Amino acid sequence: MSPAKQRVISLLESLPDDCSLDDIQYHLYVLAKIEKSEELVKAEGTLSQDDVKRRLAKWLEG
Repeated sequence: MSPAKQRVISLLESLPDDCSLDDIQYHLYVLAKIEKSEELVKAEGTLSQDDVKRRLAKWLEG
């Protein structure tokens, strides 16, 4: 079984029996976004807290 199919099966098993198709779609969307973000972190790394503060300074000031 492919890893993607196994993740979907695992997700479905973790959801309540009365979940809707919209619930399933939302959880699949979130799972895909998390996996994409994890791939980006592996490829590009992360920012230090100081870098984040510098980047956000213009938005946080006054």
